[in-house]
Amino acid sequence: MRYFLATVFYSVLLVQFANADGAKVFDGDRLQFGQADSEKNHQFFADRSETIKGGLGESALRLLPQEKENWEGGRVRFVMKVDPKRQNYFTVRLWGDDVSTDKLILYCDGKQIGYRHLGETDILDLGAEEPTWNGRFCYCTSPLPVSLTNGKTELQCEIRATGPIWGYGDTFEKYQKPMTAPSRGVYGVYTHTEPLFTPPKDEKQGAAPTNSPLRKEPGEETLGEVKKRVNDELTKLLAAKKPLTQPQLHFLVRAYFVKWSKAYQNPAVVETAVRSCDGFYESFRKDVKIAHEDPATYNPGWNGLGMAGDVIRRLSKELQPKLDEKLADGVVRREAWSKMLQESRDWNRRHRRQYTNQSMIVDLNIYRSNRGIAAVDPKSALPEKDMLRYLYESVGLEPWLGSETERGPEKPLGDDYYQLTAKGLTKELGFVGYYGEVLDLATDIYLATCEEDWPGDARLKKQLEKMSKARAAFRYPTVDEDGCRAMRIETIVGWRDTHIPGDVTYGQRASWGSCAIEAAAVSLDADSVGFAQQMIDDNQFFASVKKQMRTAGLRTTDGVLCAPDDFATIRSQPASENRLPMSVGQPDYVFSDEEDGVVAVKHGDEILYASLYWRARHAVNYLARVHYMTPTINRVAVVRQETEYEPSGKTYVRPDWTDFGFANGGHRYPGEFHSAHAGEKLPIAKGPHGEMTKPGEESVYAGKGTFYTLRYGPYLIAMNMSADKTFSLNVPAEAAGTIEELVERRKDVRPGETIQLGPRTTRILRFEKSENDRE
Repeated sequence: MRYFLATVFYSVLLVQFANADGAKVFDGDRLQFGQADSEKNHQFFADRSETIKGGLGESALRLLPQEKENWEGGRVRFVMKVDPKRQNYFTVRLWGDDVSTDKLILYCDGKQIGYRHLGETDILDLGAEEPTWNGRFCYCTSPLPVSLTNGKTELQCEIRATGPIWGYGDTFEKYQKPMTAPSRGVYGVYTHTEPLFTPPKDEKQGAAPTNSPLRKEPGEETLGEVKKRVNDELTKLLAAKKPLTQPQLHFLVRAYFVKWSKAYQNPAVVETAVRSCDGFYESFRKDVKIAHEDPATYNPGWNGLGMAGDVIRRLSKELQPKLDEKLADGVVRREAWSKMLQESRDWNRRHRRQYTNQSMIVDLNIYRSNRGIAAVDPKSALPEKDMLRYLYESVGLEPWLGSETERGPEKPLGDDYYQLTAKGLTKELGFVGYYGEVLDLATDIYLATCEEDWPGDARLKKQLEKMSKARAAFRYPTVDEDGCRAMRIETIVGWRDTHIPGDVTYGQRASWGSCAIEAAAVSLDADSVGFAQQMIDDNQFFASVKKQMRTAGLRTTDGVLCAPDDFATIRSQPASENRLPMSVGQPDYVFSDEEDGVVAVKHGDEILYASLYWRARHAVNYLARVHYMTPTINRVAVVRQETEYEPSGKTYVRPDWTDFGFANGGHRYPGEFHSAHAGEKLPIAKGPHGEMTKPGEESVYAGKGTFYTLRYGPYLIAMNMSADKTFSLNVPAEAAGTIEELVERRKDVRPGETIQLGPRTTRILRFEKSENDRE
């Protein structure tokens, strides 16, 4: 079998080592905003901007809104030097305390660099909803297309500001919001040829917060606020005369089993459940589509009547006296309810979804529907083992086989595609951070198999524990919005993430449907309990619940329902010494997942995250996403890397898209906007079993390599993503000083040595820093 090596980038790797030895290369260029000489030398011109004194007293440029409300704001033009023969990078310097949801977009020779939403290369600045790196500077690096710089020594550059976007907006007006406030301050911009940008030594950097205080408030009184909010909502639902919606009824019935709630063992809950489920049947009788897409649910088309099925299952004992009564159409209630739940179950079986979180929601509701049928009409329920199959597939315990057809499972991804990696991360296409984290859904799936007097499915519980451990690597130490000690979830290297920085998160992200310690309280796994206790010890649990409750609505109220009891459960456990691996004071740590193409490294007080398989939806793109944190600097970069892959012989040509980096390119902006990436030709990889992707088709295989080599600063990462191949990594003979291999913890690696990497293995070399690398 033939593999292709992207040799065009091999020379870049060698030059990086040569640079460390002092070889003469392009020195790069630097524009400092607010400094007259620097601006003059770069032919600076600004429209609607202001110069301010910002972080550490440094000057910065802010772009301003238009006088009349507009989605576009100010802009600034300048000229930057580039290397005419090599890969060039563009870096922007931002202050880590600045907060703005406005966007900054770079244009070179009139063409847009990056994509506004989820492209392989992001726009210059996506904005920040909270401080990203308190008291210090951040550097964001993007690769410039070689076609723009080839044969040139300078580029005409422009930075434009726009208002925030809402990724789910289905019209331009809903999607693109007006710019109403100044942008974040831009302190400087740079061009360079090294993937890792090293700031000039005369630039101030700030320092990591020391002795960050514990959060003092809120405290346990927050749980009283939760109980009041829940009971206020329950009072309204119990007083309702009309049938409830599925979400309302599901929340009410969950509360029926919560001892402190007004709904606890309240007979009115059962009466309301009967009335509401009859209402669902009446709607179903008029239009069967409610069993497919109930508009009252949060994701119509994913739920069917699964929540109703769960209600019927939970109240199965209480409902028995009502099941043989006849409804208005003469049908016995148990038959009526069974009929609508069968339609929900079977429609969802024929309409399963591939992305992991969506698959979990659909498959959970297939299972819930069948459990409801089993409670009222056992003869029409499918066997439990057959229904557990859907749950096992959705959490990666068995191959995901897709929708059911007349000929059996569709198998759109073959016979052996798993929704989770062997190490417990969700796949989707590549690594997902905040958006695709599904511990809440995995907990719901396990709880769906539980009863009051017996535990749930053991395989599902064990998988939940594995997932919790895998996610633990992707929490890093920082401070919260008030400067208090905290851990945040890593989102920079996530395929579907635009939420920057990630929320304060320890074991589980708080979501609409659960609190931040529910998975730990349900599983009582030792590691998960330790992570939850760490959150409570840092007094971040109550802050998390308080933040959840800032959002109005039933979905949030439903999410915090479990908080008081989960808190009591965790507090009742023996004190654990287990802490998140990236926490301050924990030993050096390496996590790699070769199926997702992601690594997490803690080395002393440095933390490095890298996604080597990075948003390669359509073809092999030779790009990696890096998030590298030291005590003084936060770096975010998209950089070139070496990629080996099995060629399909097909090529993908990038369209002229400037908005989305996927689907149909998203919204078309008014005016003339063209992508600097348009026309680039990229190879399409062949799938593991010879699958061939059509050009332009999004695929889990089209852009996936088999062997990646990334050099970024002191790190050289080699990852074998194949299931059955061995690759070699040649340690550069030019490397000087100590070379440490972090996965096997070898400190005797020699220059020129060859390291063999078997299937699904990673090796990470760390080179002793040269003077040029020191910060």
